[in-house]
Order: sequence, then structure tokens, then C-alpha cells
Amino acid sequence: MSVSLATPSSLNVAQSLMLAPTGMSLDQLATTLGGIRSKGVEFADIYFEHNKSESWSLEEGIVKNGSFSIDQGVGVRAINGEQTAFAYSGDLSLASINRAATTVASIGASGQSATVALKPINQPTALYRADDPLASISDDAKIALLKKVEGIARARDPRVTQVMVSLACEHVVMLVLRSDGVVAADVRPLCRVNVQAIVEQSGKREQGRSGGGGRYGFERFDDAFLTKRAHEAVDMALLNLDAKPAPAGVMPVVLGPGWPGVLLHEAVGHGLEGDFNRKESSVFTGRIGERVASKGVTVLDDGTLPDRRGSLTVDDEGTPTQANVLIEDGILKGYMQDTMNARLMGVGVTGNGRRESYAHLPMPRMTNTYMLGGDKTPDEIIASVKDGIYAVNFGGGQVDITSGKFVFTMDEAWKIENGKLMYPVKGATLIGNGDAAMNQISMIGNDMRLDEGIGVCGKEGQSVPVGIGQPTLRIDGLTVGGTA
Repeated sequence: MSVSLATPSSLNVAQSLMLAPTGMSLDQLATTLGGIRSKGVEFADIYFEHNKSESWSLEEGIVKNGSFSIDQGVGVRAINGEQTAFAYSGDLSLASINRAATTVASIGASGQSATVALKPINQPTALYRADDPLASISDDAKIALLKKVEGIARARDPRVTQVMVSLACEHVVMLVLRSDGVVAADVRPLCRVNVQAIVEQSGKREQGRSGGGGRYGFERFDDAFLTKRAHEAVDMALLNLDAKPAPAGVMPVVLGPGWPGVLLHEAVGHGLEGDFNRKESSVFTGRIGERVASKGVTVLDDGTLPDRRGSLTVDDEGTPTQANVLIEDGILKGYMQDTMNARLMGVGVTGNGRRESYAHLPMPRMTNTYMLGGDKTPDEIIASVKDGIYAVNFGGGQVDITSGKFVFTMDEAWKIENGKLMYPVKGATLIGNGDAAMNQISMIGNDMRLDEGIGVCGKEGQSVPVGIGQPTLRIDGLTVGGTA
């Protein structure tokens, strides 16, 4: 049976951009896929992508950078057992695609007759508008937006000495055809604004940053949105002017809602991706049905949230995204899967097959990964800590998938004493083990929040946009690295 997971509009856009200019048809590509299958290959797909992107940056009132690019190409993949063959080209011609198909078909086990029938039907609801944000306003209007943010930041406090503002947008059209008959297309907008502010007082300089965006255009970047971004960057920098050296030692740590979920993403999320578990290189391998976190901890990866940075109507293999429960009430329920790993592990796909571009192989990746809220108020959680740290904002971090060990820097943190936030601290790092940390969660807040839309996830050299989130959490017995 042939199925499609593409809306007519997205499929029409994809065909007009990438097939029509060279006179290609779906029937011709079906013949190409049939040729790959006839070599004994178990599964094959052809992935087309057209990516239009631009970026702008402003510093000291001057446009420092402005770039615009269009990239398009096609990737052809064949899978046979654990073997994968892949070829890609920037040449969108049938001859080029057929050459790539001949190359990847070489991993086939034996010859056989194969016919692939493509028949677009079934239409999922798009999670975001297909409009091109790059073309929605003029270049002058984009520069004016950057200058507006700079003005808002400088007006926040006289100690602001420098402001950097950047804007990045893209409009991606994808089309994938599979040897099982699936045809899927998607049109994906993505925009983001970043602000960095530097303040100075008595010869001391500090910086703060903020950003936000999603799968939408400039219509969301109104005065309230821009003011929030600018004020957050300045306020973080001002806070750090008065910060004291962070203490060191093992202590309770309270994580704020939203962006601190990056710890969950890195220390737990990656370990729940199918490929790591199929290869038995994750600390969570073979533990489905076991307790891996405290009671009350429920973690989802959900690619279906409208307009969110990590959302996709269909993943890069043509599978609809879904809300996947990874951990429920502390019990491990499942892993995130792409086509290849799901086939090898004998489980269903979960809509997590993602790739950076047509020049990259898909693999299991997160979309929007977050923890559900509990029944405690943030004030209750902070009041429960006699001596600890409240982490509001995280910077960079590292994690070892095999052991689950992590190290994160805190961009904004407070010292908690006798249940009260006493003063900001700087130079703090958070050190621990993801598996252990999940079992040390003792209180879960009722304020679950997603991040503002700034997440970029790296894996095996590929970067993709993601979303993260969590409520306020108390984690007992984490190691804080400090300078005090």
C-alpha cells in the first residue's frame, strides 16, 4: 500500500522548487527507487532539500555582517541490515540521482524484481505556517529591528557599554520519497533573535545574553518580544556585577524552569536515542521497564508542538512526529527511533529521524524534550533548601553518553541560605551523573516552561534546532564546582 504524509501545498511547493526545473516526476523517481530495491536492498530513500537562509548582526549601531545563501541538493540512501550506503549531490538532475542510486545499491545482497508505487494520500496538519519569513519584510526593516533592540538595551541602564544583536532566519523545503511508497514534504520556517549586552562599573565588566524564536516569521517579533530579550540580556549582566565567587562542594541544587532543561537534554535525552541503545553504549541500554528516575518524573520528546523551534510536521524520513513518553513516573518507557534503528531493534519508528541537511545521513535525534510539572510551588522548593544553589541559566556543557557524567557551567545562579535567595554567584559549574541526578530529584515544581527558542543540538558533527523545558526542580547531592 502506498501512503503519503505530505499536505498538497507542501508537496506542490517541493515539486515546483526541486523537480519541475529539471523536468523530473515522481514516477521517474519511483523507478529509481525500484532500481535500488532490485539490487536486494532492504530500504532506500531519496531526500531533496532547498534551504534559503540569511543572517544579520549589529554592533555599536553598525551592521557588522549580512549574509544570504541558497543551497539545494539531494541525498540517496540504501540500507541493508546494519549496512548503510549514502551519496549526495548539489545537482538536482535525474542523471545525477541515478548515478548516486547505482552507487548506494552496491550494498545489496542479491538481485530481485522490485516496483515502488508512489501515491500521495493522507495529510497531517501542518504545525507551522509555510510562509517565507525572509521575504516578508525588507532588508531596511530587518536592520531597523536590530537597531530597535539595541536602543531598548541601552536605555535599560546607563552602565551598558556595548550591545550586539543578531538575527538569523531560514526557509527550508524538503521532499522525501521512500522505497515503501511513502512520499512526504514539509515547508519549514525558522527565525531567531539574539542579544548580548556588556556593562561596566568601576572598571569591572560583565556580560549577559538572551534570545528567542521559533518556526514563525517577523510577525512574532513585536515590541514586547524584543523588549523582553533586551532586558534579559542587560539584567543578567548587571546581576553578575554584584555576583560573589561560587561555593564548592556537594549540596542541593534547585534548577529553574525552562532553559535549565538543557541538563535534561544532554545528560538524559541523548542517552535515550535509539542508536546509542542499539549499540549498547548508553547508560540506559536494556533498562526499559526499570526505574531510572524518582517517582513523579515524566519526560517526553514531542515534535508536535505548534511553532516550536524543535517541532516538525514530519521528520526527515517522512514519519510524522509524535509525543513520545520516554520516562513515566520514573520508569523508562522507550527510546527515540529513526527508520534504521527501529528496524534493527524490532520496534516502531517514533518520528525522530533527523539530519542537518541533504548532505548528511539521518539518525535518531531529539525534537522538543521536556519534563512535566509536579505539585510544588517554586517558593516551596527554594524554601526547603538550607544551604544550596539556585541555577537560573546555563551556559555550555559536556556529557559522556556511556557513563552519563556531565559538567555544566552556570551563567546565572544564586546562593540559597535558610530557604532564601541571598546573593548571585559566578564561576559555578554543576558536576554529576545523569542517571544518578534523575534519582536525586526530590521536589518537582508546578511551573513547567519551555525555553524561548534558542536550542541547537550537536551530534556526530550535525547540528539541528531543538526545544527543551522543565519545571523548577530540587536535586539533592549534586557537586558544585566553585571558586570560593
